[in-house]
Amino acid sequence: MPKLRGEAFWRETLRSAHYVVAPMVDQSELAWRLLSRRHGAQLCYTPMLHAQVFLRDANYRRENLYGEACPEDRPLIVQFCANDPEVFVQAALLAQDYCDAIDLNLGCPQMIAKRGHYGAFLQEEWDLLQRMILLANEKLSVPITCKIRVFPDIDKTVKYAQMLEKAGCQLLTVHGRTKEQKGPLAGVASWEHIQAVRKAVNIPVFANGNIQCLSDVEECIRKTGVHGVMSAEGNLHNPALFEGRNPLVWEMAEEYLEIVRKYPCPLSYVRAHLFKLWHHTLQVHQQLRDELAKVKTLEGIVDVNRELKLRCQEEIANQKEGEKPKEGLPFFHWICQPYIRPGPKERCRENGDSGIEKGVRGKRALEEEEDGNSELLSKNKQKKKLRNPNKSFDPSLKPKYAKCDQCGNPKGNKCVFNMCRGCCKKRAFKETADCPGHGLLFKTKYEKSLSWQHSQRGIQTPEISQRGDAEVGETAVLKEAGDS
Repeated sequence: MPKLRGEAFWRETLRSAHYVVAPMVDQSELAWRLLSRRHGAQLCYTPMLHAQVFLRDANYRRENLYGEACPEDRPLIVQFCANDPEVFVQAALLAQDYCDAIDLNLGCPQMIAKRGHYGAFLQEEWDLLQRMILLANEKLSVPITCKIRVFPDIDKTVKYAQMLEKAGCQLLTVHGRTKEQKGPLAGVASWEHIQAVRKAVNIPVFANGNIQCLSDVEECIRKTGVHGVMSAEGNLHNPALFEGRNPLVWEMAEEYLEIVRKYPCPLSYVRAHLFKLWHHTLQVHQQLRDELAKVKTLEGIVDVNRELKLRCQEEIANQKEGEKPKEGLPFFHWICQPYIRPGPKERCRENGDSGIEKGVRGKRALEEEEDGNSELLSKNKQKKKLRNPNKSFDPSLKPKYAKCDQCGNPKGNKCVFNMCRGCCKKRAFKETADCPGHGLLFKTKYEKSLSWQHSQRGIQTPEISQRGDAEVGETAVLKEAGDS
């Protein structure tokens, strides 16, 4: 059966989805997708997966896709970041049987994407993107989609979208911000750019940006004419956003924790979700914020969640008639609601006129620290600067690391195989070799095991001795693999 394209793909495979949960690193895992689907989401994306790692690492595939197959989790789009056509397509071929489409991430604006050369930092490399999408469109049995950020210029954004459509993209998600708009500099997404793209292409378009409640979704569709609307931050703070409800936080938190029991995920994901859900309440109960940060088990997180619920219920019981929410919130802090990220100026006002609190600036007061010459640094970097006034964050002054011959990650400076530790360990184990640079001593321990065997058994017949040597040597190698 030929794969569906464009409007037919959106209508039949994606079931005319209007309400979409965005791909979010470590946050759009199966448990969260199922919670969102229960409360109005019609389509979900996986977290962004690294194509090269997905291709070479069976554990990564199992943890992020293969081990999570669930009939209720459809329609589903798997998103990859990649910068090599062959690697992207080979990874997508391994994923296509578990999803309804493959998405190429061209929207990630973070520093890790700049260093890895993927996401929004590929948006000027049109020849490469054409090759990636053409090859994927030819080889895959499911459609290829793309998620992009806009250029400042609307005309260039439109030409960019048309290029992707011509290459074979069957659905386009447009985040109405440039790659420079992130963190406190995010600002307002441009629906004007999204509307222009929608009018210029003949494939379905999803909009992303400025979505905090259901009325935003409806207004966005009305103003831009898009097929659907994607939410990330809004969904994290209120998973019932697409239902048009603002439920009690503990209702969503308890439901999510129950799903996690059935479909486990790393504790860091669970903790991050509760920090988002309870964001406004944790500004009031700082002690419980600290406890949530330190807890090391799922049961511990459940206990903190229960305590937060009890404290909120106590506040509700003691509430005076006519009392209004504090801190300018639209609802009381125990109700799911948007979090409006302050810009740099607001951050300074929150921290006093000088913008200084306890010797450092606000949480994320930055202008683009990646430029290396900005006076405004993140809170973490300012702390490092206080400890070491001579420390520089200029990328041009950082040492350039050679890449691993096998996977492209930074190699060990003293590795005898010119590889990163992971690749070196596999090769050294396979060849029973040593790599002092990485502290891997397979050969040495094998030889020591032979020596020990001779000293314990004394003189034996050559046949028995040879067999014993092999058995002991194999045991030592296996033990070393287990230890490391």
